[in-house]
Amino acid sequence: MTPVDVETVYEALAEQLDAVGDKSDLFLAKLALLLSHDIGDAARVCTRIAEAARNLDA
Repeated sequence: MTPVDVETVYEALAEQLDAVGDKSDLFLAKLALLLSHDIGDAARVCTRIAEAARNLDA
């Protein structure tokens, strides 16, 4: 993805997180599962999950 594509995705994600309010955990879980299905590689998805969990305080 280009930097413009990344910004577009970021904006869409931020808008939906605002829209779903206190259901953001459920939204993010559903999104992760849908995107995992699109990737189609469980090992790769699990690697990305581990990467996302790193440095959350940063």
